[in-house]
Amino acid sequence: MTNEARRDFIKGGAAGIGLGALASMGIFSYSPARALFMPDEVRKMKDFGAIKSVEVTNISETSWFDNSALMGDIKGAGGLLVDQYLFNWPPFGNGKGLAKGSYKEGMEKIKHLLPDKVDEAWEVTKALSVNPDNAGGYAALIEIERLNGEKKKYLLDCGWSYKWMHECFKREGIDKMLSSGEIDTLILSHEHFDHFWGLPVVLKYKPDIKIIIHEGFYPEGRQYIKDSGHKGELVVFKKGRNEIEPGVCTFCYDCPIISRVFGEQSIFVNVKDKGLVSITGCCHQGIITFSDSAYKELKYDNDQMYGIYGGLHISPFDD
Repeated sequence: MTNEARRDFIKGGAAGIGLGALASMGIFSYSPARALFMPDEVRKMKDFGAIKSVEVTNISETSWFDNSALMGDIKGAGGLLVDQYLFNWPPFGNGKGLAKGSYKEGMEKIKHLLPDKVDEAWEVTKALSVNPDNAGGYAALIEIERLNGEKKKYLLDCGWSYKWMHECFKREGIDKMLSSGEIDTLILSHEHFDHFWGLPVVLKYKPDIKIIIHEGFYPEGRQYIKDSGHKGELVVFKKGRNEIEPGVCTFCYDCPIISRVFGEQSIFVNVKDKGLVSITGCCHQGIITFSDSAYKELKYDNDQMYGIYGGLHISPFDD
């Protein structure tokens, strides 16, 4: 064998051994034997009760209508870390253009109209804001049936555009549920514009609604709750598990999020004889942290994750 042939033979052998090792590692990672090399997991298995059933209704999942317009605004304003209250998006438009917004200046234009005249307020802010027609919003209705057969409804998030959310609420009958007191609690997953800025539309129909937020809400967000006309209880949840009622809890996660937002809370319900149902706003904490906290902290029927609803931000903008 020549020296050149010997080198080729050695290279080929080395490549084969390397690929074989990688293949073996891949097969091993999917085998039961992998558990031998993982640390023992101590699960708290907190029993938080159970409910009979849960139903989630999509009120709106269209947070905005044009990704390119939204991303153009974000890039033009300076990037993903720019404070959301400075973009000059509605309802905080002051007429000065992109990245020259101000919570105070924007609210001065519409505060006197909130919450009763939300449609008029939207027309005012629309004329002063950047890309107002791109605003949509995320909101969901959660209806649970307790073990004794009683039913209870929670509103998760309240969207962005006053106009869009007002139409969505009327379409799904949310306006009537709020007015009658059938919905008396609003859980806000996080402070982002598309989940929170539509708040006055909720308050138009139920100004004394109980509102539950993550403690990471910034001063502007807390002031917006007041300026929007809220007259009810404001509950501020801290990091970790927080009880709503037997079988229903939220989990608050401390995590920095784009557009200067901090923290998100997600909802867990334990459905008797079925398992755990998870309900999210955006899941900015990440799907692994989200599911891992439930696995480590909560006890649920059949030790089974039974269902999931909501955004997961696996692909943040295009899907």
